[in-house]
Amino acid sequence: MKVRKGRPEEAAALTELALRSKGHWGYDEEFLAPCRDELTVRPADMGPRRTEVAEEDGRILGFTTLDGEPPRGALGMMFVEPDTIGRGVGRTLFEHTMAQARRLGFAALTIDADPNAEPFYVAMGAVRIGATPSGSIPGRELPLLRIGLG
Repeated sequence: MKVRKGRPEEAAALTELALRSKGHWGYDEEFLAPCRDELTVRPADMGPRRTEVAEEDGRILGFTTLDGEPPRGALGMMFVEPDTIGRGVGRTLFEHTMAQARRLGFAALTIDADPNAEPFYVAMGAVRIGATPSGSIPGRELPLLRIGLG
């Protein structure tokens, strides 16, 4: 598995991956429909959002985005193909993105986590600092996490 920069022509494939990954947690189509816009990866955003892709034998296994400008930013998106969960794809992507953030001068990142993904981020060193409103589902709150990079 290697991690590389995402390419604009992969935006639609990454959007579909994000929706499959979100659906892994048991969310049905009725729940996912309003999430589509927030989970859409746009070709023009690939560079500015620092999109990184994990790939193996030509297959995209997952991706992340690193949003904002140093010293503080956000792990904007992180999604892994459901059939690869447990193979270290998430850990590899997370560690790669944290190393990239350090190189760029970020001191800390926030993460608006799906409640089901919170244990992963905590295991990776993030700490819950509160809650944040969902950008897709009115009235729903998500765990707000922070990871220091110093």
